[in-house]
Amino acid sequence: MTTQECGECRTRAEPGQSFCDACGAVLRWDPAGRRTSPPAAANVPPAPSGLPESHPSGAVPEHTVNRDRAVGTTGASRPAPNAPDLADTAPGTPPLPTPPDSFPSDGHTADRARSLVVPVTDPDATPPVPLPAVAPVLPGRPDTDRPLVRAPGPQQGTVHGPPCPWCTTPNQPDRHFCHHCAMPLAENGAPSPGQPGPRPWWRRLLGPGRHETPWAGDRPRLRGAFDRIGTWITAALAVALLILGVLYVPDGIQATRDHFAERAPVVPDAIRASRSYPGHGPKLAFDKLNNTWWGPGVSQSGQGEWIEVSFAHPARLLDLIITPGVSARADQLDKSALPHRVKATITTKDGGTMTRELTLDPGAGGQRRAFPVGEVTRVRFTIESAHAASADKQVAIAEIELFGRSGGDQS
Repeated sequence: MTTQECGECRTRAEPGQSFCDACGAVLRWDPAGRRTSPPAAANVPPAPSGLPESHPSGAVPEHTVNRDRAVGTTGASRPAPNAPDLADTAPGTPPLPTPPDSFPSDGHTADRARSLVVPVTDPDATPPVPLPAVAPVLPGRPDTDRPLVRAPGPQQGTVHGPPCPWCTTPNQPDRHFCHHCAMPLAENGAPSPGQPGPRPWWRRLLGPGRHETPWAGDRPRLRGAFDRIGTWITAALAVALLILGVLYVPDGIQATRDHFAERAPVVPDAIRASRSYPGHGPKLAFDKLNNTWWGPGVSQSGQGEWIEVSFAHPARLLDLIITPGVSARADQLDKSALPHRVKATITTKDGGTMTRELTLDPGAGGQRRAFPVGEVTRVRFTIESAHAASADKQVAIAEIELFGRSGGDQS
């Protein structure tokens, strides 16, 4: 069988092909004249007038529709000599019956019918979207890498080389940098002229270069004028505190011991007064009895009158108690004037003197006052004013008691 060529477009066709693959023109007609339905469809009644013959399943035969379309769309094709003229047939005229033996009944009927179908492209069809090579996914949260801690590795064997001048770690003799702190090593274990060597403690404390050398990448803090002024002020305050501490530390120690020491009575070795009322001498003011008293024997306030005690050995006094009036009883306060302001003149063992002002209340009973003095040899109490003074009354002091450290706390 020879190869055919299309009469319209000159495209080569395979043997037995009825239509051109390129333009759809009819290549040949069967010698039987007109194609008919297969023998199995001969018993199907004809369709109504004006409609094509129907298939037993209800569908129009594919080969009949495609044949009519192909014949109508191809202008160069001509019907076979024995085929009826379809254009002269009236629309209302029923189709002529088809002889049952006019259509070939071989096994190639379905293949021949499918070969009559001409593919038609839909102009409004949406072109398919190509799938991406990688499917899209949601962004994920990246995991943070764990920090790697780098530590100096172990040294092989025992190291007995020269120590590092920075961290005193032994290193191998052939090393130029310390394996622990990475600082440069000096030759033969001795610091080079450019490296700091061991210095005395006073130079490490006060000398230059006492601050730590910054590491690579660290920026040292800049020192301004105010930093230097602050340094000098701090140094001056430290020196002043040191001097004050040296001068007043002994007194501070004594004051601490006086505060926590137990009190004990201090008995004077000698007692005298400027004047005394008959039968009421100065010793009655130190006899440990509160119903005896000392009086100067003058009326009014008795300003300028005094009573004095002395000690054979210097004594350290802490407190004193003064009981004004002729008795400690409250019903006898109006029998005499009561001392108000009393000046105490203290003489120390080195001959120096100091004064203390004591202010008393107009009440009955003893009145305690703090009286911390050390190394005392003589104390004089001078009356300067009195409560309830009058022309028919004199100032009276029932008792004066002195207290110092107990025997176990004395220096």
